Amino acid sequence: MRHSPPHLATRFLRWFCYPELLPEIEGDLYEMYQRWVEEHGEGKARWLYAWQVLTFFRPFTIKKQDATYKTNHTIMFKNYFKIAFRNLTKHKTFSFINIGGLAVGMTVAMLIGLWIFDELSYNQHHDHYNRIAAVAQNLDYNGEIETSFSQSMQLGPELRNTYGSYFKHVVMSSMSQNPILSIGEKAITKNGYFMEAEAPELLSLRMLKGTRSGLQDMNAILLAESTATALFGDTDPIGEIIQIDNQLDVKVSGVYGDVPNNSSFNDLMFIAPLELLVKRRESENWSLGWVNNWLEVYVQLADHVEIEDASLAIKNAKLDNVGEGLAKLKPALFLFPMEKWRLYLDFENGENTGGYIEVVWLFGIIGIFVILLACINFMNLSTARSEKRAKEVGIRKVVGSVRSQLIGQFYSESLVMVLLAFLIAMVLIQLSLPWFNEVADKQISMTWTNYGLWLLSLGIVLFAALLSGSYPAFYLSAFSPGKVLKGTFRVGRNAALPRKALVIVQFTVSITLIIGTIMVYQQIQFVKDRPVGYDQDGLLIIPIKTDEVKNQYEAFRNDLLATGAIAEVSKSECAVTDMWWSDGGFEWKGKDPDMQDIMYRGAVDHDFGETVGWTIKAGRDFSRDFTSDSSAMILNEAAVAYMGLEDPIGETIKAYGKDFTVIGVVRDMMSQSLFSPVKQTFYMIDPFNRSAFINVKLNPQMRTSETLAAVAQTFKTHHPATPFDYQFADEQFANKFAFEALLGKLAGIFAVLAIFISCLGLFGLAAFVAEQRTKEIGIRKVLGASVSQLWQLLSKDFVVLVMLSCLIAIPIAWYLLQGWLQNYEYRTDISWWIFALAGMGALLITLLTVSFQAIKAAVANPVDSLRSE
Repeated sequence: MRHSPPHLATRFLRWFCYPELLPEIEGDLYEMYQRWVEEHGEGKARWLYAWQVLTFFRPFTIKKQDATYKTNHTIMFKNYFKIAFRNLTKHKTFSFINIGGLAVGMTVAMLIGLWIFDELSYNQHHDHYNRIAAVAQNLDYNGEIETSFSQSMQLGPELRNTYGSYFKHVVMSSMSQNPILSIGEKAITKNGYFMEAEAPELLSLRMLKGTRSGLQDMNAILLAESTATALFGDTDPIGEIIQIDNQLDVKVSGVYGDVPNNSSFNDLMFIAPLELLVKRRESENWSLGWVNNWLEVYVQLADHVEIEDASLAIKNAKLDNVGEGLAKLKPALFLFPMEKWRLYLDFENGENTGGYIEVVWLFGIIGIFVILLACINFMNLSTARSEKRAKEVGIRKVVGSVRSQLIGQFYSESLVMVLLAFLIAMVLIQLSLPWFNEVADKQISMTWTNYGLWLLSLGIVLFAALLSGSYPAFYLSAFSPGKVLKGTFRVGRNAALPRKALVIVQFTVSITLIIGTIMVYQQIQFVKDRPVGYDQDGLLIIPIKTDEVKNQYEAFRNDLLATGAIAEVSKSECAVTDMWWSDGGFEWKGKDPDMQDIMYRGAVDHDFGETVGWTIKAGRDFSRDFTSDSSAMILNEAAVAYMGLEDPIGETIKAYGKDFTVIGVVRDMMSQSLFSPVKQTFYMIDPFNRSAFINVKLNPQMRTSETLAAVAQTFKTHHPATPFDYQFADEQFANKFAFEALLGKLAGIFAVLAIFISCLGLFGLAAFVAEQRTKEIGIRKVLGASVSQLWQLLSKDFVVLVMLSCLIAIPIAWYLLQGWLQNYEYRTDISWWIFALAGMGALLITLLTVSFQAIKAAVANPVDSLRSE
């Protein structure tokens, strides 16, 4: 019984090959199909037949005029690549533009790919990455839900004792910012954590010396490899005694490998037992009850326990144990998985709304667009040269080439270019990685054993080869040999439309990136120009790391002022650029009984206001002349509005079990997020003696180098065993928008590269147009056309295309930027001049790119262009 070949495959074959060859090819395939039916059955035979037809380089025998021509695929492929290399060397400018543009595009795409891979692999080196979570809580402040990761130290034992079946490990942790680690006269500062004993197991630390149980001893410490090397060099540190902040003696019980940079614990330079920190804070009379949230709690789920079930189980673990005051905030606990710590950290009204993942997607899209621009260059220049290759296509068809072979030829040329571009891109990546890591604050490397890297590379190569070669392959292979060889073939006016459309796409993407880059910098500048409420110039911030520094503060302050290099000195619980302590339960006249209040606390001394230069709006500053100022408060403008006080001076506020009198109101100071309104804050003379920072105002009449040297010398005189660590207030302020600055910097780099790739293509197209219209230009010059007229003639088409790109890019950019700015409560407006500047910049770049070829053609001797071949 004879079976008919599948109709879909036959229709595809008719479309794909020349009709005059169809009977021979189909007949040959038809015999194969019948044999497959007999061997495998009709179902499998149909699939084999379809695959044979759809494969470009399929073996078949064409019988024509009693002669048999068998295609030798090895020779065929060899010829494909030989011709491809000949075309590359023959048209050097064309090859340089294509390969150069592809190389730059692939470099950008692969750098972005490496960056994205680094972000997506965050924390994945931990063995139990998908079983680890942080305990978070939602608090209800008058109907507005705030999410926090700070917890009280009672929560750890509660989770272990009451909900132990849900967890394999429960670890409480508190970060220590740059404490002093010293042995003998050697002292260094490193970030570290005070954690419970199960932390090394939970984080699956790679122990180089000792074991993960090294924190069982309360006076032990584990060091990261780099920390151990900095303190002990090549000496074995196990059993050595070191000091933390010149007061806690601990013994080194283990050394672990440095945690990778793409980890939430990348600053884990040492781990000390949490009990040491608790004991220290108890001696400082800290309130360590359920109401004090000062540490983080991490858990590892027990085997076969789902995170949703555990999260639901512990929801009321805090609510069931707190007093009436905190219970009014309805604390609701939930587990936040480690896999979301990096990319999904934004919360709004208690719901997770995304976060850094949006930036990852943004740069991923930019990477795709950049390589798309490079592929557009290839397609544009290949189709622009179509007339020059028309005769080649015609002759090939006459001597027997079928369309599939021509498509294979053009894809081979595309593949050769892409492979050469890929090799150049790999070199560029190696050269640019150190700079890129510095800009992006990464430690990315080309790991050749990384299969993900090779899959990314292979994907980019195949994507570029198929995309850039598809349009030329199908477009050029469709030329009619009869028309081409008779000389009646003309590309036609409409043939340029796809090229123009692709140019518009290129510049639309580039202009959109330019507008976005300008807007990011505009938002950053808007925040920079926002009134900060104090004087940053010459304001030095020195952290107090030891009791010795705290106890000798008055002597240190007096000696500093005696140098004449210092205008004023003060101390405070928080840095002037940051305010992290908040409290509730305040009482004042007119307060709504149902109001759940929260106020940020600034515990300072009498000289704080003069040192930082805050602005008194009403009342007075703290003064040593008034002994009653120990029970006085100064409010910021936001606090006055928050409390609804019309005339706050003299008002009484009850806090911490005593009455405080409002003596002044100061202008709002930027101490929290720069992109949100200033929080309600009160200032008081530090009743807890927990000052953690010394604020030094340098003498503006002296050079900074001289005043800084005076501070360093005085500090060293009083505290020879303590490293002098400091930071300028304006530097700390700048760190608050470091992420936005990084975003703008990366976007700017990618925008420049995108416009560069687009201009490469534009340069090539301008050269082609000038070459195509050589005789026309010669005739116009003979008839009296000037250089400027010819320049306008050759440039106007490209200018029109870029103007169309501007018209398309502007609404797209406006829509995207409107959505981006909604992430910030304090944001700039989108000004018209940003679009005008981007458009004018694109037009200027276009004119500069095109003008070289246009003027070159315009000043050429018409005799050379009009003489016969």
